[in-house]
Parts: sequence; structure tokens; C-alpha cells
Amino acid sequence: MRILVTGGAGFIGSHLCERLLEQGHDVLCLDNFFTGSKRNIDRLMDFHRFEVIRHDIIEPILLEVDRIYNLACPASPVHYQYNPVKTIKTSVMGTINMLGLAKRVRARILQASTSEVYGDPTIHPQPESYWGNVNPIGIRSCYDEGKRVAETLLMDYHRQNGVDIRIARIFNTYGPRMAEHDGRVVSNFVVQALRGEDLTVYGDGSQTRSFCYVDDLLDGLVTLMEHDQFCGPVNLGNPEETPIIEFARRIIAMTGSSSQIIYRPLPSDDPRQRQPDITLARTILGWEPRVSLDEGLAKTIEYFAGLTPTG
Repeated sequence: MRILVTGGAGFIGSHLCERLLEQGHDVLCLDNFFTGSKRNIDRLMDFHRFEVIRHDIIEPILLEVDRIYNLACPASPVHYQYNPVKTIKTSVMGTINMLGLAKRVRARILQASTSEVYGDPTIHPQPESYWGNVNPIGIRSCYDEGKRVAETLLMDYHRQNGVDIRIARIFNTYGPRMAEHDGRVVSNFVVQALRGEDLTVYGDGSQTRSFCYVDDLLDGLVTLMEHDQFCGPVNLGNPEETPIIEFARRIIAMTGSSSQIIYRPLPSDDPRQRQPDITLARTILGWEPRVSLDEGLAKTIEYFAGLTPTG
């Protein structure tokens, strides 16, 4: 098939492009390179079935494709709060443009939604039936509410125009090709530990996250895209919950670092708990994560060690 991946030069997008090429598809990587990196896709340039298009999905584009993975959007607080108006435009106007394209060429479209649609959850773990607890006027709302509106748009295009949609709610994902300075906990801790710097924990570290290795996530995304009866939304993430303070200690131990842990105030609207209920993914898609946290972290640390001068 001919497959469009928006945000294809990003962390997850570049891995997805590589997976689809390995499966024999023609892949169009579309990216404006705001957070994406040419380094992420350098290894793919030798594939004759791979094309790169520099484009911002806020502007319409005409292409002939069979599948659309819509991953384009800054996904870490550092990046999506840098230009919050642009962030919500990407989720709203960009999604409208991609849905319009899918409607015109009768392509199936998968929206990379997020666990942030649940906000600071009052239900734990979070099932897809939970409507969320999101602050609509907070500093994170440009991302959280933008992604919620994107889901609304997909469902309305599906109901009104018969567009073939898929919605994946992605929980914390990590692995090689994460950006060094994107403010996410995995990249922050690994880079700080490799440099011998203090690890920054926000709040008292009791807040939890669930970490899914990128290869596992790709299995879920591709399986959802090619499922003919189920459009989602479906949670894709690892249900193994880890307190941030324990995670910091694990990174220090795995890197052999002399780093200490320091504490900073908890950012506004930072969720206290994040754990997916993946019953739907297990039941309908036959999917669940297989890569252990230690195995995935070892590969991630090896990647960053190749980029980061040690202290």
C-alpha cells in the first residue's frame, strides 16, 4: 500500500516509517521538522519506496494514499507549550485537513491520540469509557483539549461522511530516537544520569507513569490500523505502573551514575496517576506489551550514550 505518516520524522513516526517499509509498503513521510529530526530518518533515505515531504498539516495537501497515520503534533510539554496556539491548530486544523484528504481519496486514517485526553484522572486505571478530568484553560490544555477535539472530528467525519477511522490513545512511550531535551521523564533522567547531573524529580516523586517501549506501541498501531471491524478509541500502553521516584533510582542504577536526586515543585495540571486499562486492546486486537522495562531502558540508554558526552 501507499501510506502517509504525518510527523514521520519524529520519535514514533520514524520508527513507524521504518516498520512499514520493512513490510513492503510505499511510505510518504510528511513533517515540518519543528520537533522531527532528519537524523531520525537518515537510515531510511536509501529505500526507493520512501519519500520525504516538508509540509505543515495546518495547510491542505493533495496526495494519493491508501492509509494515513496522523502523528503530527508536538507531544512533550516543552514543545507544545512553546507555541500553544500552533499546537492546537495542528490538532484541529491539521486533523481536519487529514480527514478531508482521507474522505477525498477514501483512505483509512489512524489518529494518534493520547492518554492526556483523560487529564488528571479520577478513575484508575483509565478505561476508554472514562471521559476524563481535563482543565480546559490550563497551560496543558492546548495539547489535551486539542487531542480531544481531534477525536471528536474523527468520529463526526466517520458518522457524517463514512470516513474509515481508527483512534489510538497512546500512553507514555520511550525508546531510541527520543529527543534529548524534550522534557519527558525518560529522556530527562537518562541524559542527566549519563552526564552525572542531578536527576530532577517534580513533586515528591509519588506520581506514577506507565512506560511502553516503542516496538510494542508500533505493534499496536499497525494491528489497529489493519483491523477491519474496530475503530477505537483504544488504549495502547503498558499497564505496569511505576512511581517516578523509583524510576529515577532505576535509571541511576542502570547507568552506574553518581547522580543525586533533587526535587522541584510539581508543574501545573501534572497528572498524579497514569495507567492504561488495556482490556480492549487485549480482547479485540490481541495486543499487549512484551518488552520489559529493563530491556527497553537498556536499549534506550545505549542510544543516548552514543549521543551524550558523559560527566
